Amino acid sequence: MKKFLNFSILCLIIIFLSLLSHATVAIAGEATDQVRQTVDAVLDVLKDKEFKKPGKEKQRRAKLREIIVKRFDFEEMAKRSLALHWSKRTPQEQKEFVSLYSDLLENTYIRKIERYENEKVLYTDEKIDGLYATVKTKIVSGKEVDIPVDYKIFRKNGKWEVYDIVIEGVSLVNNYRSQFNQIIRSDSYEELIKRLKAKALKEP
Repeated sequence: MKKFLNFSILCLIIIFLSLLSHATVAIAGEATDQVRQTVDAVLDVLKDKEFKKPGKEKQRRAKLREIIVKRFDFEEMAKRSLALHWSKRTPQEQKEFVSLYSDLLENTYIRKIERYENEKVLYTDEKIDGLYATVKTKIVSGKEVDIPVDYKIFRKNGKWEVYDIVIEGVSLVNNYRSQFNQIIRSDSYEELIKRLKAKALKEP
């Protein structure tokens, strides 16, 4: 579980740095435009002097969550991460899992968002296949090191939503799926839930 959490933290630090960075658009398309809208909205919150005032942390984080939830389909990500174990769960268990899964992503990484630096993001390509698309980006750090980040998105209710992120060829959902499956098979689904709840309780 520790290995899974550490790898996930590294992945989402990179993910949200890309969402928070000053974006340079190399290509344009509907899918890319909607991802960029999320970038701009997050940046507006982080630059807002009102949110930087003492005592405004909860309001700032609530606003960031609101923006992120509009673009990331946590239910779809949770379902894909739990994979074959999803259909074995009751509707109530599925609802609980989605809640814990989204808390895991949100609570752990919003703190990382708030520490962003002005890395440059290049939008390099957009590939659409029916209701699915991939928006390819590169994060260029101050050391001019390129980190490829691909956003896997699908069209739902008239907009594009993120269901996976691939960082340097590594899928976030596939990584979670592997770790979750290992815990369930070696122990139990109940143990996975126990660990996720314990992680949530440690968050400030």
